[in-house]
Amino acid sequence: MARQRRGCGLSASPEVRGEEEPVAGSWRRTQGRGCRWWLWLPGSSPSMEQPWQHYTIHDLSFQDPYLTSLKLPGIDKLVTSTVGKSTNILWHDCPIAQFERQKLLNQKGCVVWITGLSGSGKSTLACALSRELHSRGHLTYILDGDNLRHGLNRDLCFEAKDRAENIRRVGEVAKLFADAGLICIASLISPYRSERSACRKLLHNSTFIEVFLNVPLEVCEARDPKGLYKLARAGKIKGFTGIDDPYEPPSDCEIVIQCKAGDCPTPKSMADQVVSYLEANEFLQD
Repeated sequence: MARQRRGCGLSASPEVRGEEEPVAGSWRRTQGRGCRWWLWLPGSSPSMEQPWQHYTIHDLSFQDPYLTSLKLPGIDKLVTSTVGKSTNILWHDCPIAQFERQKLLNQKGCVVWITGLSGSGKSTLACALSRELHSRGHLTYILDGDNLRHGLNRDLCFEAKDRAENIRRVGEVAKLFADAGLICIASLISPYRSERSACRKLLHNSTFIEVFLNVPLEVCEARDPKGLYKLARAGKIKGFTGIDDPYEPPSDCEIVIQCKAGDCPTPKSMADQVVSYLEANEFLQD
């Protein structure tokens, strides 16, 4: 069985749940071969919302005109739903809740999203942060932008639409890690506010922590660990962030790590700054 997670969804019938018939108007029944559904809508009795029961669909060929006409956030049809280009799919809830996974790990799942120019130290911070948290007994996983292009995003180039898809995919994967209870550390240039904002909206309860490495372009270019700035200046790389493509600094990020006049903090001090935030906001438990 599936239910739409924000405000409304599908539930097993009240008889199956051992509850009394709900008040008129709270539920609507539709029948098809192999299953029966009841729809709970916002405004119905709060006591009827939980617990949700899992129901198996044996036949997706039926459609109720009332249900399929509903337009609800995040889902087009309640019975045979369409998401993106996928049709006839349903959301299946896991029997183990997120808080149970977090309790097992003694931490709160979240995404630490590190953004900044190429050469600003994103991967360096990600590794230092992961090592520091690991030494304290916390489970992390790094999603490094370059590494992901060796596998998950190997079909993408650096054109605008592919860069946007790159960020979207990483955001969705990071969301899964956070839901699993891990501290996911995503390290990507992610130059545009709109794309970072879209990733933030995937999560909830302030579990998206944006870390901006505010390192001046001249410092990053002087470092040039991959030789990319030199190639961009020579015109051999087009659309390179900071040279002929803009970087939009965050306007409302949780953490800013500043590099002034070339005096940049050490990897450990940067990691400690992020750890302090995680501790202060109760993401880490002893």
